[in-house]
Amino acid sequence: MITTQPAPVLPFPTQSGRLIVLVGPAGAGKTTIAHRLVEAEPLRRGFSVSHTTRPIRPKEVNGRDYWFVGRPEFETLRDAGGMAEWAEVHGNLYGTSRAEIGRHFAAGRDILFDIDIVGAHNLLAAYPAETRLCFVVPPSWQALKARLVARGTETDATLRRRLHTARAELHAVLASQAPWSVIRNDVLSDAVAEAEALFAAMPPQADAVAADPIVLAFARDADADPLAA
Repeated sequence: MITTQPAPVLPFPTQSGRLIVLVGPAGAGKTTIAHRLVEAEPLRRGFSVSHTTRPIRPKEVNGRDYWFVGRPEFETLRDAGGMAEWAEVHGNLYGTSRAEIGRHFAAGRDILFDIDIVGAHNLLAAYPAETRLCFVVPPSWQALKARLVARGTETDATLRRRLHTARAELHAVLASQAPWSVIRNDVLSDAVAEAEALFAAMPPQADAVAADPIVLAFARDADADPLAA
């Protein structure tokens, strides 16, 4: 279950900065792509670190992967208007603080986001002129499942949940009226180059996702997979 509260449209603090939002299923590689883009232009780009109430996982670092906080702390920040967007996913709260956005824009940087589709739509609502939305997709549904299994961290239950969430987000993107572009992550270096080309271009066409054959094939395979039901 996902619940959400969009933020109001906010004044944008710079003329040059953009919110570059990467959305995609767990295992698609969106976090890696985001970090590669930041590494390529560290003075011009920054990575947005979200707040979350979920427990920290092995090898994660507070302040690098997420800001890990308790639910009361998150709710206090949210209720005080400190979140640009937030959502509750599977019982945990996730959100982007306005302070995090302001920190990057004060340095004159674009911001890379690795968030879910609810957060992406809320950022677009809050910053409609500056947000760029990109859906990161593996080469196939079977490749996504193989990547998730290869991580060695998924139980049968969490694998089913991730596949169900991936299918739901995929259909939400296909049904969205927002201007999404697609980044295909088969070979990582090619995906990063594709992302660079997208961000150098004008805003994408609104029908880019719905017309993409890889995404359509991905959706057909997701719908046929009983694990994603």
